[in-house]
Amino acid sequence: MSADDDTAIDLISLGKQIRHLRKQREMSLDALGEAVGTAPSQLSLIENGKKEPKLSMLRALARALGVSSDELLGADPPNRRVALEIELERAQRSKQYQSLGLPGVKPSSRIPTEVLEALVGLHREVERQVNLHAATPEEARRANTELRRRMREKDNYFGDIEAEARRLLKHVGYASGPLSQHQISDLASHLRFTLHHVDDLPHSTRSVTDLRNRRIYLTPNKDSSHDPRTVLLQAIASHVLEQQVPRTYLEFLGQRVSTNYLAAALLIPESSAVKFLRAAMTEKEIAVEDLRDNFAVSYEAAAHRFTNLATHHLGIRTHFQKVHKSGIIFKAYENDDVAFPADPTGAIEGQTVCRFWTSRQVFDVPDKFNSFNQYTDTATGTYWCTARTERGPDGEFSMSIGVPYESAKWFRGKETQARSVSQCPDPDCCRNPPRELAETWAGQVWPTARAASSQLAAIPLGSFPGVDETEVYRFVEKHSSK
Repeated sequence: MSADDDTAIDLISLGKQIRHLRKQREMSLDALGEAVGTAPSQLSLIENGKKEPKLSMLRALARALGVSSDELLGADPPNRRVALEIELERAQRSKQYQSLGLPGVKPSSRIPTEVLEALVGLHREVERQVNLHAATPEEARRANTELRRRMREKDNYFGDIEAEARRLLKHVGYASGPLSQHQISDLASHLRFTLHHVDDLPHSTRSVTDLRNRRIYLTPNKDSSHDPRTVLLQAIASHVLEQQVPRTYLEFLGQRVSTNYLAAALLIPESSAVKFLRAAMTEKEIAVEDLRDNFAVSYEAAAHRFTNLATHHLGIRTHFQKVHKSGIIFKAYENDDVAFPADPTGAIEGQTVCRFWTSRQVFDVPDKFNSFNQYTDTATGTYWCTARTERGPDGEFSMSIGVPYESAKWFRGKETQARSVSQCPDPDCCRNPPRELAETWAGQVWPTARAASSQLAAIPLGSFPGVDETEVYRFVEKHSSK
């Protein structure tokens, strides 16, 4: 927002406040003008937010209206109607509204309050739609950064969602071990949903929930890289958490995190998982792959769930990374002060991890069956990390869990002899090529970058970014009649 915008907004609030106080004291423009020594026409400009009064005039107005200058400048709107008038004035003076070439509506006393409510609500919705449609990669990075900050403050543990998961698990008689497909189906029935497997699910979706007819549509595709239990639980979670259409991209990302968290809390229940991890901690044999095997989930799901529970229940501060073979971070969470690479906005997604970190070194390990463990000395301390690689539709990724050196004693693989040193962000650590290679090849090579188009594109449009709403509505319309 520019300085001019700030001034305009201040003048609108000031003008409305002066007008309200004048009318409250039953003073006409002529009477107030006489009291402060100025023409009524000049006061009208001030009240309409079109002229900035001098400091001497502000003091005179404050005296005439029986308030202090600070009260005149800093007061909140005195009532709901004045607040609506101010918001409408601001909206109509925005560049966005002025670019439409539409006439403005003067919020006079003749306009009913409910009309002001409707106009202000319309402006809010237009702004929401514009914000969603203009979600740029930079906005997405900032939203990710803010969301990661909020998660770090909670040690990646959400007690309210854990409580909701316990309530749901109680309804299906869960006792221990993995949550079965049958129990998940019972959970859907408990929530009065019926399940429908279809072959024509919209390509931009993994599931579709018809709230009107209480139906959840899923695909029977066996080639999907997503656990069908997880997909169904995510659909259920969105309903249980009473999520509404997101108003901002940050809210959209927050909903995804909450949905995924509840699905994981159902798939790897807190009570069983903590009991399992504490037993392993007693033996100093914590291993993510054991958590994976015990609950019949993917390594990535087990690693995610470990980050949810480790700090809150075990007192182990930790970090998680999902890194593409190219070295690019896709997901990462931390509450152990590890220094992830970040851009100027603080975002870490899309940044390149030091090639000496465990999450990069694991790609060069011949043994893909067992986890790779390594100590890494960094600028913020020494970390022990364990990692594995998994292949999916988007290529090969590493999933790694790391903890500060002093916490390594609780994990299987702590005796590893693998050790590396990372001097990043020093560019000579792994960004700059070795001097000998640079002297031989600098200026003699011209590579073509493999830049993804998504690096330049705006975030997909729509209330649910990336989802073709027309396709979804047509799909539901087709199936609801069956």
